[in-house]
Amino acid sequence: MKDTNTGTQKKLLLIDDDPNLILLVKDYLEFRGYEVVTAENGREALEVLDQQTPDMIICDVMMPEMDGYSLVSAIRSDPKTSWIPVLFLSAKGQSQDRVKGLNIGADVYMVKPFEPEELVAQVESSLKQASRLIQHKDSRGGVSSPRIKVPFDIELTPTELRVVQFVARGMANREISEELNVSQRTIESHVSNMLGKTGLHNRTELARWAIENGMAY
Repeated sequence: MKDTNTGTQKKLLLIDDDPNLILLVKDYLEFRGYEVVTAENGREALEVLDQQTPDMIICDVMMPEMDGYSLVSAIRSDPKTSWIPVLFLSAKGQSQDRVKGLNIGADVYMVKPFEPEELVAQVESSLKQASRLIQHKDSRGGVSSPRIKVPFDIELTPTELRVVQFVARGMANREISEELNVSQRTIESHVSNMLGKTGLHNRTELARWAIENGMAY
């Protein structure tokens, strides 16, 4: 029976290079009331995460282009996504495989093949735990992040300054390119140049730096 819980529908990002598994798991989770977004590998998943933020990530370990370990390391290093619960699905079930997956940053490690009901139970448990942590943080007034630090002599070109203002508003590269009437590749080049100048690691840090230094209007 389909889950009819009231409240906001939870969004899950499902990543696996096996289209049959994607289809089966997606159908099962959607039947249980979840919204499911899919990706075939880690690089595609990062592109999805640049545009939207899911409530949880379900990820295969062994994938082409970027495997699950590299993906979770990237997720955990980005303040925008570091809080998202991650469930690993893997055919590798040895103890050392589980330990590695959990040490990398996964919250749950499940071995294929698995029972769909167990997967749903793990998803629900992880989402509840994440909700409790967020409520606990809010009850304590939140935890302030340290200010972004960059070299003092950073000089942005007028175009870069306009681009970083849009980045600070949370706009995607595609939206910025439409706003400035240039190609998306041009915007990507400007963002890359600014990351190189500042020594920052991603768009999230760039946006925080712009906001903290009064560049966001």
